[in-house]
Amino acid sequence: MERQRYGGSPFTRASRLNPAKRIEFPSNSKTFFSVRFSRPPSVNTESAPVLALGLPQVVPLAQDRLRESWLNSVQTLSGPELIPPDRLHVGSKPLLSMGRIKEVFFCQRRLSRSVPAATHDTLGQGPLYKHGAVHMQTNTHRPSKTFLRPHPNRLRLCVSRYDADVTADGSPPSAPHMLSERRPVLDVRRFHLSGTVTDPATSPELVCSVSVSFDRCKITAVTCTCGNKDIFYCAHVVALSLYRVRKPEQVKLHLPISETLFQMSRDQLQKFVQYLISVHHTEVLPTAQKLADEILSQNSEINQVHGAPDPTAGASVDDENCWHLDEEQVQEQVKLFLSQGGYHGSGKQLNLLFSKVREMLKMRDSNGARMLTLITEQFMADPRLALWRQQGTTMTDKYRQLWDELGALWMCIVLNPHCKPEQKSSWLRQLRRWNSVDVCPWEDGNHGNELPNLTHSLPQGAHGNQEMRPHRTVFTRAIEACDLHWQDRHLQHIIASDLYANYCYHDNQEGSLFDARGWPLWHEHVPTACARVDALRSHGYPREALRLAIAVVNTLRRQQQRQLEHFRRHKKEVLHKGHTSITNMEGWVGHPLDPIGTLFSTLTESGRAGEEGSNTCLDLSDCSSVVSRAELQRMPVQRLLGDGESYLALAVETALIGLGQQRVMPDGLYAQEKVCRNEEQLLAKLQEVELDDSLVKIFRKQAVFLLEAGPYSGLGEIVHRESVPMHTFARYLFTSLLPHDAELAYKIALRAMRLPVLESTASTGDLSRPHHIVSVVPNRYPRWFTLSHIESQQCELASTMLTAAKGDSRRLETVLESIQKNIHSSSHIFKLAQDAFKIATLMDSLPDITLLKVSLELGLQVMRITLSTLNWRRREMVRWLVTCATEVGVYALDSIMQSWFTLFTPTEATSIVATTVMSNSTIVRLHLDCHQQENLASSARTLALQCAMKDPQNCALSALTLCEKDHIAFETAYQIVLDAAATGMSYTQLFTIARYMEHRGYPMRAYKLATLAMAHLNLSYNQDTHPAINDVLWACALSHSLGKNELAAVIPLVVKSVKCATVLSDILRRCTLTTPGMVSALHSRRNSGKLMSLDKAPLRQLLDATIGAYINTTHSRLTHISPRHYSEFIEFLGKARETFMMAHDGHIQFTQFIDNLKQIYKGKKKLMMLVRERFG
Repeated sequence: MERQRYGGSPFTRASRLNPAKRIEFPSNSKTFFSVRFSRPPSVNTESAPVLALGLPQVVPLAQDRLRESWLNSVQTLSGPELIPPDRLHVGSKPLLSMGRIKEVFFCQRRLSRSVPAATHDTLGQGPLYKHGAVHMQTNTHRPSKTFLRPHPNRLRLCVSRYDADVTADGSPPSAPHMLSERRPVLDVRRFHLSGTVTDPATSPELVCSVSVSFDRCKITAVTCTCGNKDIFYCAHVVALSLYRVRKPEQVKLHLPISETLFQMSRDQLQKFVQYLISVHHTEVLPTAQKLADEILSQNSEINQVHGAPDPTAGASVDDENCWHLDEEQVQEQVKLFLSQGGYHGSGKQLNLLFSKVREMLKMRDSNGARMLTLITEQFMADPRLALWRQQGTTMTDKYRQLWDELGALWMCIVLNPHCKPEQKSSWLRQLRRWNSVDVCPWEDGNHGNELPNLTHSLPQGAHGNQEMRPHRTVFTRAIEACDLHWQDRHLQHIIASDLYANYCYHDNQEGSLFDARGWPLWHEHVPTACARVDALRSHGYPREALRLAIAVVNTLRRQQQRQLEHFRRHKKEVLHKGHTSITNMEGWVGHPLDPIGTLFSTLTESGRAGEEGSNTCLDLSDCSSVVSRAELQRMPVQRLLGDGESYLALAVETALIGLGQQRVMPDGLYAQEKVCRNEEQLLAKLQEVELDDSLVKIFRKQAVFLLEAGPYSGLGEIVHRESVPMHTFARYLFTSLLPHDAELAYKIALRAMRLPVLESTASTGDLSRPHHIVSVVPNRYPRWFTLSHIESQQCELASTMLTAAKGDSRRLETVLESIQKNIHSSSHIFKLAQDAFKIATLMDSLPDITLLKVSLELGLQVMRITLSTLNWRRREMVRWLVTCATEVGVYALDSIMQSWFTLFTPTEATSIVATTVMSNSTIVRLHLDCHQQENLASSARTLALQCAMKDPQNCALSALTLCEKDHIAFETAYQIVLDAAATGMSYTQLFTIARYMEHRGYPMRAYKLATLAMAHLNLSYNQDTHPAINDVLWACALSHSLGKNELAAVIPLVVKSVKCATVLSDILRRCTLTTPGMVSALHSRRNSGKLMSLDKAPLRQLLDATIGAYINTTHSRLTHISPRHYSEFIEFLGKARETFMMAHDGHIQFTQFIDNLKQIYKGKKKLMMLVRERFG
């Protein structure tokens, strides 16, 4: 083994140049290699240009065609393809099919990819040397590796990436193929592959030194001095590789450096070493000195081994060869994207990395698992995980989806059919290590209660302690999948052959392997079986994935039929009990493994997938007894489809089965949102399918099953209280079936309208309720985080039915009953009422009176629901209802006014309903005659009086306004106000009504109401800005204008109610300015024309009260006065003196008052000094 690792000396490489020991292929099987450039799907790939490296007559032809069509046709670079010269047609004849070439030379291809360079020492002088075949540093002597095989995730992605970055004129100046075409690739040498690449797009031009190493058709190392930091190869590496592929004759061949050194003499060797040291003395000299010292030392380690290493001679047989992957750069990129926290498109970039991993798995690139490991390590090291766990908050939705994709990818990797046991063990250790970390995200994204492990079955005991169960993380399913294998003989036969069937089999067992038609079934936990399908697709076995998918779908169909038969046998018993248990704790829609989405994608992509996978065959074991490999290549998978069936029909039926499954609503916000999102994604895919007669039959079949399948269907007669509602799915079924079978469409939609979680709150032991809770975990009441979304979908379903039923009174009545029974949200019912109103009153047609009545009924239901609850849209709803009733007719308006107490509050009935009904716009809209107007007005006045009696505080003024034109009604309303004034009406309401009475010309009634209001008022000494002050002043002015008697009656009320000195002084001055009664011409004859005296009643009482109020206020303010309020206090005393002076002995009273203050508050020296300065 040591001898194989070293080269460049006579005792390790002498056989390489010895022609006598060189092995030659027979002349009829000389090995040549080619690169095929695949065109887009619209181009016939079988006639794509083929560059046969080693055939001089083909190289110019291929190069010319490549230059013409490169930008438009290059999508993949696949190879190596092993093509002998006698099998290629050139010139006017078509090129040989690539599929046939692969079939003929399959053995040669396997040899070139599996045997390292060290075993091909004698093949170095073959015919390829003559024609300039590519010779890299690792495989100079191996014709089977004379082609640089570009990996789809390397050269192809790099080329397409640079093609996307075009300049303003549309040309990509730095694209790799442009760099190779414009000849800036210089000094290309072939040990591995090295050269210098000039990039003309930079200023000044950038000259990069590029080196590419490879082994066994894989690029193993890449170096470029451009300093590019990216996971992809830079443009210069790709340009050098393309230059070698397109112009092999211009690439100078070099033997391995060990062979060159062997040919040198002693003087040449010394000159070589000294020149090497002189040119690169700063880099090489320390190493050269160290090596020289070790070589001159007889006991050094370097002298204990024969030979010396030669990096240009190729890898050893036991060396692991894999595509180059810059692990450090991958880690840096992922860390950078995660640190951006979802901004700057980081989520999109991470999804692109996941797509890259999937493509690598599809091409069976061993770097796929390596790259996913690096990504996972960075995800686990994200500091936000610990922060979120510490704070008890959930991660963002987009970040959560990235974790889901990470777990799904690991599921695909561990289910690799060709995974070696040691690889799976290594991955299992990694997954368990990540799973044991505290911050590892949980599967359902919720830090609350978890569902048990449901991979295979429900737990044995329903009373198990949830807290004792281990939490399921995003890696748990991948860990569990490590126990799965592909060695089941039945499974191997299903995957290996389209002919695997048993037509003599009788379907009479629960776990039978074949159905009644003899086609194979696969009984396994459905998500696990679909994970197998996804793994086969991901690892590049689309045909095998399709076979297994068809077996899984046939199993679902058979189970569906048996469930229907079972329910029909026990239907009476189940319906008699009136309740059901949940049949699926873990639904297929919204499942972490997305089983239905996997089956749907596999079946819809079957044609293309089968075409792409026709050149590969999954060999799990010796299945040759079933069908030969040649037969597998010829037999179509369509053999497993029934008459008239297609992959698309099978995919649609699978989606309908999954969407119609009755399943429990999961715990946690994220899990519930995922159910909704997954359902919408599936429906979006279904909506892209155009329905034909065969698909309509499938829709009818599944719709009938959903209606009749009982507890197995989400649309069965009885569903579990916690089952996921079917509104979104039913709306799709309704719109799809309506043109073909309206009766069935309405049955589906009406059955789906129910929402059991809002219909029952029965206790666990109550068996009499129709929706009794039978939960696997007792007392489990999950919070429905998505309930608002579910109710909105229920509303959309009802709106769709209302729109479709326009003009059909029978169906409208049925839909209305369903809405009134099943929708519990007033806002959604109101929206439906508005939608129905808009549809019924379209501008281009006459109003639909039936739909208008439905709209009105819904509006009345909204009024009843929201009558006793708070709703910020209540006033809008009331106004809309009056508008809708107006459109229906006068009888509708009269009806809502007759039953107003069940629909409106008294305030709404008077301020909105009655007011709108009596408006001119309503009368014009209804085209009423005088008699009808009077009847409608009479109903409105009756409504107003009833409301005033029930709520006089809020409705009295409205009632008075509405009854103005009817004397009897107006007097009745006024009497209602008087009766209520002594019991419950506030002074504010009474003052408002009193002002209204004065405005309408009833001053005595206004005075009466004002005096009643004054009895309820109380103003303290410091309320000099109270809002009722203006009302008090108005009441005093009103009584003053009416006469002395009225003023004398109101002043005692004022003195009793008002304690504020400034307000009292203001009233006093206003009363002394004019003679009482002068304002009122009616009472002017009763007045003498003289001003009232302050020494007599009633003003004397008011004056004394004002002086007393000033004295009390002064003492109150001095109790806690601060120096900054001294000046304000002095001004207050000034106003008090003015009031004191209005009395005949006011001067004496004020002097005594000031002296009293000086004596009591003599401690406030500064304040008293100010008082002396101002008042003596």
